[in-house]
Amino acid sequence: MTPAARSQAAVDLLDRIITAAREGGAAADTLIARWFAERRYAGSKDRRAIRELVYDAIRLCGERPESGRAAMVALARTRPELGATFDGSSYGPAALEDAEPVAAAGVLPAWLRKRFAQSGLGDAEQVALLERAPLDIRLNRLKPDSDSLAGALAGAVPIAHVPDALRLPGDTSLERLPAYAEGLFEIQDAGSQMVTAAGGARPGMKVVDLCAGGGGKTLTLAAAMANQGSILATDIDRARLSRLAPRAERAGVTIAETRLLDPGCEGKRLSDWHGAADLVLIDAPCSGTGTWRRNPEARWRLTDARLKRLTQTQAALIDIGAALVASGGTLVYIVCSLLDAEGADQVAGFLERHRDWQAVRPALDAGRPRGEGVRLTPLHDDTDGFFVAKLVRA
Repeated sequence: MTPAARSQAAVDLLDRIITAAREGGAAADTLIARWFAERRYAGSKDRRAIRELVYDAIRLCGERPESGRAAMVALARTRPELGATFDGSSYGPAALEDAEPVAAAGVLPAWLRKRFAQSGLGDAEQVALLERAPLDIRLNRLKPDSDSLAGALAGAVPIAHVPDALRLPGDTSLERLPAYAEGLFEIQDAGSQMVTAAGGARPGMKVVDLCAGGGGKTLTLAAAMANQGSILATDIDRARLSRLAPRAERAGVTIAETRLLDPGCEGKRLSDWHGAADLVLIDAPCSGTGTWRRNPEARWRLTDARLKRLTQTQAALIDIGAALVASGGTLVYIVCSLLDAEGADQVAGFLERHRDWQAVRPALDAGRPRGEGVRLTPLHDDTDGFFVAKLVRA
């Protein structure tokens, strides 16, 4: 493909991504994968170049652009060599015009700036949310051979304070490796590994992973428990929860049971676990502001109304989870958000409603205190952004 054709391809993909963000469609990485699957003629260099153009344009535009062309024109204004590809050729974009719409550059949508400032996140913290994310893995200690991976994976670097984590070059292809098929490791951000460890899961415990999704944290818990005890992994999303069983089999996890919940009836479906769990982990649905390095177009999807719905869901989930915890047991509340409304404020509200609970600061070797919990940020900790709190029942 010519440079001009690559630019036009980026415009076309951005149009799809912008529409999906506006209408609640598929994520950018999914749309890009589909687009390339429909165009087998695009070689690996073309794919890489187009993908980089798309994500560079997404990162440049804080507000959702009017169109893919407006986003690419904004990027071209910062790169003269890119502007030259707008040449009106057969497969390229039409020539640039002085009066045509140009997307505004920025980090955040305007309505979010005040919320980030109120949450103690200055300009540097905000900019860091859009940098490229690293590639981390968690060694699976349930598989003895995992110890050999550190020396076998090119460029692997141990991560301080995270015993089972390795960081790899971002372009490393992992899922085709025999070690992946054998379950020797899982792809998991170091921050995710740290906040999962905050509950202190131990062998023999009874644990509930209330919002298990595809099971990444369930597998982390099982490894910490040395595959001894029991884990109930639940979710309301059948498709996501169905991914856990094959992942658990690959990882050698035998103590995890899945249970699909009905929205609004979670407590009833979990009545047999009321007051029985030593540890409940809630990785609650959230805005995902802490993962924008991986999904920068997600900031175009978030609205004030959606944020309000999420905070209502989070408050309901933390109350549901609390009912499952045994006397003296622990509830760990996690969100991959940096906004206080989803983190520190949720925990403060919970403690107001439940006076027989107390917060205990998670003993992490990273992050900074925020409210009654700890917050990790890309700028300060070089991980995805997380808030985690540890709550103990009297």
